[in-house]
Amino acid sequence: MRLVLTEPAEEMDRPYARRWWALLVLCLSLLIIVMANTALTVAAPDMTRDLGLSSADLQWVIDAYTVPYAALMLLLGAIGDTYSRRGALVLGLVVFGGGAVFGSLADSATTVIAARAVMGVGAALIMPATLSLLAATFPRAERAKAITLWTATAGLAIAAGPVVAGALLKSHGWASTFLINVPVAVVALLAAFVLVPPSKAGHDKPIDYIGGLLSVVWIGSLVYMIIEGPHFGWDTKAVTAAVVAAAGLLAFVLWELRHPHPILDVRRFTARRFAGANLAVALFFLAVFGAFYYLTQHLQFVLGYGPLDTGVRMLPLAGAVFVGAALTGYLTPRVGMKWTVTAGMAGGTAALALLTRVDGTSAYGDLVLPLIVLGLAIGLALSPCTDAIMGSFPESDLGVGGAVNDTSLELGGSLGIAILGSLLSTTYSDRLADAVSGSELPASALATAQDSVGAGYAVAQGIGDKARELAAQAAQATDLQQAAQLKAQAGQLAQGARQMADAVGTSFADAVAHTSLVGAIVLGVGTVAVGLLLPLGAGKNAARSAEGAQPEGEVKPVGGETERVARSERTDEVTETKKSKKSEETAETKKTDADGAGGEEAAETKEPARDAAN
Repeated sequence: MRLVLTEPAEEMDRPYARRWWALLVLCLSLLIIVMANTALTVAAPDMTRDLGLSSADLQWVIDAYTVPYAALMLLLGAIGDTYSRRGALVLGLVVFGGGAVFGSLADSATTVIAARAVMGVGAALIMPATLSLLAATFPRAERAKAITLWTATAGLAIAAGPVVAGALLKSHGWASTFLINVPVAVVALLAAFVLVPPSKAGHDKPIDYIGGLLSVVWIGSLVYMIIEGPHFGWDTKAVTAAVVAAAGLLAFVLWELRHPHPILDVRRFTARRFAGANLAVALFFLAVFGAFYYLTQHLQFVLGYGPLDTGVRMLPLAGAVFVGAALTGYLTPRVGMKWTVTAGMAGGTAALALLTRVDGTSAYGDLVLPLIVLGLAIGLALSPCTDAIMGSFPESDLGVGGAVNDTSLELGGSLGIAILGSLLSTTYSDRLADAVSGSELPASALATAQDSVGAGYAVAQGIGDKARELAAQAAQATDLQQAAQLKAQAGQLAQGARQMADAVGTSFADAVAHTSLVGAIVLGVGTVAVGLLLPLGAGKNAARSAEGAQPEGEVKPVGGETERVARSERTDEVTETKKSKKSEETAETKKTDADGAGGEEAAETKEPARDAAN
């Protein structure tokens, strides 16, 4: 047996024997690129302190990863399809690992932002490659199960990131949260050569580079606008990004409609199943990422848990994702994608609705049920959507299919953090101003406290430090009257510090409840929209697919090529050859029937009918 696997997946005459080991490599690759974001939420306070990051710096440390990640996936997915999907995975792991090393050595905001951007480029190579290699390696009958495990890995990574980061921060600095990615990337890279078969599209279709570049422009501008506008105000940069995104999207759609080999056939979005699945992914992760953003802050700042304790308390969500994924594998073939996806989205809506009960007296126990419901919802909704999106693409465009799925996810997540995060910040600021109105808190201190919940507690701590300083002076004073005055001032400040801390905690808890209400409304409306958009009969198609049969329903012909939904067992060349052969047989039959006796008219009717059935 060769150490490096060289036989392409497309040329194997039977399912690849070590495909489940290959899936482990793909899931390991997915794990680190998702954890790279969730771990940072826990490491952010230490990083802010050591590098002196402003709130704007910290925002871009987080989002410098997201912009190239979302913008480049479509183009890099197409390039991977054409040249080598495994090559894209390996190159992505190298770039991602290099960016992680670069980030661990950063000593300024600019350097760490640049490192995060490099990691985002690597993630843009890895993410679509994992899905395209999964789809190319697994037969259709097993693909839904493999995608379910891929989805569960993504859910695990969301919760595992804070746990890993918290454990590292116990005895190491924030740089360790970057370095932990390096050995994992090296293991995945080496294992990819041994366990993952090479794969690429079976055609010589040229890459639509202009369409790819237009996708980079409009998606990158849109994500930049989503980040810049809500957080930093609608200034010239944000408005310019919005205009560029709109113009770029229009140019992209017009170009793709006219191009004979588009990088993404935008006509696919006229298919209800495909459009509904993408809408569900985007809306669902708008809610999930937004909720994760403020729940980690609530656990750390309001409830006072450390980084590791915060991560551990997010684990019920990860466990519930696995349960939900197992349920969807059982339910989808029986009741259909429409019902499992809408049930998952309804569950997500219910989880956010439960969070509206959070207030200043809430403890961790009040968060456990919403976390479990949210995890179940992720497991139920995500894998059927991913399977539907991937099933809408032929074997030649699996990388593009993975990129479309992941772009919907990233755009939804970016919108969730931007919109719900901005609403959270505004609500917290307003509630805090109301809570301390009438107090003697200086305006400058209030403005600082309104910046974030962390800044609010820092102001309260500063007041408390001043109280302790006055108390120490009172203890050392020889003049009894002066000592009494200092002690009284210290007592007033100490009481003010407690009141300030209570006001910060209550205001942030109220902001969590209010933001969750808005998120629940958005996701609830989205659930209805997706339920109306997704077609019935998906359960029958899923069952047929699981048996290896052709699902009902086709995507309209594009560029002279008929692309059947979920018909991914055959390559494009085989399909075209068989269609050509059938056409010749039909033509020959018709010619024979035309020359034959009238008694053969039944055969003339029967032969085209058999062709149509095929």
